[in-house]
Amino acid sequence: MSHRASTALVAALVVAPLAGCAHAYVVDPAPYAADPDCARVMLSIPETVGGLEMRATTSQATQAWGDEHEIVARCGVEPPGPTTEQCIAVSTAAADVDWLMTEVDGAWVAVTFGRSPALELTVPQVRADEAVGDVLAELSPAAALAPPNGLECS
Repeated sequence: MSHRASTALVAALVVAPLAGCAHAYVVDPAPYAADPDCARVMLSIPETVGGLEMRATTSQATQAWGDEHEIVARCGVEPPGPTTEQCIAVSTAAADVDWLMTEVDGAWVAVTFGRSPALELTVPQVRADEAVGDVLAELSPAAALAPPNGLECS
């Protein structure tokens, strides 16, 4: 082996482990994460949401975007029943999806309404205050792949 080839091999061995150093974001799975419809939803999730790149997570049917103040999606949460909570109808060229919005510990939590399994999206307020509607619109086409269950925003 030439000196140049051995140097390249050593460089490759040093760089390869460094490329895998990014840690997966810890996300608890939702109760119905194994629902086959979650697989369809999650496979359609965009790689970029809110201008943030996708990153690995630790659980099935979950996804995160960003390295700080992460946006997190979990498929398979309990589908909400009839409610008086704030409901937002998001219409895009690809889909119409209703979302229930609540504020929890400095974040907006949106859950699809009228879909089973339900998709939950947590958006830190530092990100949400400027573009929560845009983020919901980016995820609505994937969320619409979960079958409707008959409930709609009123």
